[in-house]
Amino acid sequence: MKQIILALAAIIATATAALAHSKAEDTTPANGATVESVEAIELRFDDPMRVTAIALIGPDGELEITREIGLDPVTAFWAIPPENMPAGAYTVDWRGLSSDGHPMQGTFEFTVAD
Repeated sequence: MKQIILALAAIIATATAALAHSKAEDTTPANGATVESVEAIELRFDDPMRVTAIALIGPDGELEITREIGLDPVTAFWAIPPENMPAGAYTVDWRGLSSDGHPMQGTFEFTVAD
């Protein structure tokens, strides 16, 4: 009986790990942060992620940068934003594929101060 319980526990643990998806652990600028300037847009993931698209939407609602990329799996990704970003609120939207092949997406926001 003890062997059956141990076998079931091992199967459940393996299945749980297989269902886990990569997630964004940290961003630069930080979500909700107010910054003086932005030198790079960074995403850091807990597992390898293939970032397939990233978009930066400016305070006027216009798309500042967009990239369709499809790089090899990474745990950190960065993009260079436009120079002299005007003050206001920005939104970063990203899409990608986690290491197990599931599509992932996320958004974070930051503000550039006057």
